[in-house]
Amino acid sequence: MDDEVQSETPLEASGSFKINKKEISNVWKHFTKIGKDKDGFEKAVCNYCAAEYVIGRHPKTGSSYGTSHLGRHIPVCKFFTDSELNEQHEKSSTQQINQEVHREKLARAIVYHDLPYNFVEYEMIRDWINYISPNVVMHSRNTVVSDVRKMYVKEKEKLKQSMSRIPNRVCLTSDVWTATTSEGYICLTAHFVDDNWRLISKILNFCRMKPPHTGVEMETTLFDCLKQWGIEKKIFSITLDNAAANDNMQHILTNHLRVQNKLLCDGEFFHIRCSAHILNLIVQEGLKVATEALYKIRESVKYVRASDARMIKFQDCVEQAGIDTSIGLRMDVSTRWNSTYLMLESALKYEKAFDILQVLDRNYKYILSQEEWRRGERICEFLEPFYDTTNMISGSSYPTSNLYFMQVWKIECILNENLCSDDDVIRDMSMRMKEKFDKYWKQYSVVLAFGAILDPRLKLVFLEFCYSKLDLSTSYDKVRNVREKIEKLYEEYASNLKGSSCSLSSNKSNILHKSSGEGSMPKKSKLYIREFEMFENESMYVAGKSELELYLDEPKVKFGQGEDFDVLSYWRLNESRFPTLSIMARDVLSIPITTVASESAFSIGGRVLTKYRSSTLPENLQMLICTRNWLHGFTLNPDDEDDCKITHQEALTAESQGASRISN
Repeated sequence: MDDEVQSETPLEASGSFKINKKEISNVWKHFTKIGKDKDGFEKAVCNYCAAEYVIGRHPKTGSSYGTSHLGRHIPVCKFFTDSELNEQHEKSSTQQINQEVHREKLARAIVYHDLPYNFVEYEMIRDWINYISPNVVMHSRNTVVSDVRKMYVKEKEKLKQSMSRIPNRVCLTSDVWTATTSEGYICLTAHFVDDNWRLISKILNFCRMKPPHTGVEMETTLFDCLKQWGIEKKIFSITLDNAAANDNMQHILTNHLRVQNKLLCDGEFFHIRCSAHILNLIVQEGLKVATEALYKIRESVKYVRASDARMIKFQDCVEQAGIDTSIGLRMDVSTRWNSTYLMLESALKYEKAFDILQVLDRNYKYILSQEEWRRGERICEFLEPFYDTTNMISGSSYPTSNLYFMQVWKIECILNENLCSDDDVIRDMSMRMKEKFDKYWKQYSVVLAFGAILDPRLKLVFLEFCYSKLDLSTSYDKVRNVREKIEKLYEEYASNLKGSSCSLSSNKSNILHKSSGEGSMPKKSKLYIREFEMFENESMYVAGKSELELYLDEPKVKFGQGEDFDVLSYWRLNESRFPTLSIMARDVLSIPITTVASESAFSIGGRVLTKYRSSTLPENLQMLICTRNWLHGFTLNPDDEDDCKITHQEALTAESQGASRISN
């Protein structure tokens, strides 16, 4: 295979995908919520000057306004007088400070907000803290590093214990990153289902990768990491992108683990290719022929965004055209096709504004005809299912292996349908994309097909349906091959577990019985229940059917629950019925079909290791990134984006109060 390289809520959420509520902000000491206005915007009013601000989410776009603009209002509020500040200072001066709690919270703040270690040595920060409370002792940079290290060691041990307790295996993702300092780093992320049947994704290592970045060096680094965590004997799979070095690395790692008999089925299902990376290559191939209309739209967006003066003029055009949208113009990145889709989607909403711009601005040369705009619409419509699929398979807080088969099949169906499109560009795009699709996905991943089978809404019959829709003549052989493979994997689980199946079933039964009052049962009644369970298990065995066969023979779960269906909850509830198969389901459903989790760590690394903070030691960088992930998952600080902009309403309010400090 060619060396083609392309240039998000806490992850411990349960199957219901509920987001943990954020702690209440201190700004609500100074603001009061007053409900929604006539346009549906939720608002809050300042307790001192009665200034109103929009809060919550935009009623149309759903984008969050955050609370940072409320916090910025307080220092410039003309009615928030010095007396209030002095009163607060007097209270804080007499308050008893627990220095240990102070140090721990400071270390957590450093980790969570990606702050430099020497933040505590900033002169004005120390002056500010001393003003707030003279009783607080501000320690040195080295003390903060020590406190973060203690937190890192503590959380690492907790994660290590968590992985050692589970009866199932661990899936991996890995990727390599070059920082702005030109130093290479390798990220290793673990994915597994914990004792409570929650999908956990945690960064294990974010370590320095010295050149050369060859497969041999990468394998040595990764295997050392696995031994450090004590999980080299319980790895199920590793997901990588299509770089040649990754192919070489996984071959060496597979052989290394295979020699020590640490892989299931001799490593047949060990290596997974990143689906998002493959999908990016497929769509990029199609975009090569979508030239003229796409080029003009891209240059039009680039032209408008080139200066503030043009943005202001374009805003006038938007108002003249009567366009009511806050989506804004988006610029794409050449190596990320989904950004091209978002650029198209946003530009199409401003078609009339661009038409007006060509009349008002003589320097605007990238004028699109009506046919070119319509072609842009067709390209955008054609790319939409690919964009939706990318978003769906890129999650790391919910299983994705059960989504793979359906999504890849849908993509192949869409490409086949558009091979005969009336639009020349769409037809040419489909032809090129189908060639790239066949290169990588002509043979669907067998182990990821297992994910569909272990989804009780799909099972094996869904594979039969999909294969028959593509090619009826080969569907039987393909389904039979997948069934033989999953039976082979199940038999290895059954062979390895042996007696543990009964113990797991018994443990689950104990929990169920105790919850329904078994603790008060007479001893003889408990014996009858145990005897009944043994009889039931023997009946299953006598019938000559394995757990896998029994599961496949049962009716499917209906799609009535839609996308909210939690596949892990199904297996949690049926663990006592399928003790061996449920452990296999833990592993298969833990497989991440993209490397997005590992890649997202690099965005954090990019904020920590900038050209202005390039002296951070690799081990200290790893402590920051790993500890942040272990405590907060892959979620970004919700104020990061909000702090980079000032709402239009806030700017107007500040201007009316003469606050010249406001700048964009």
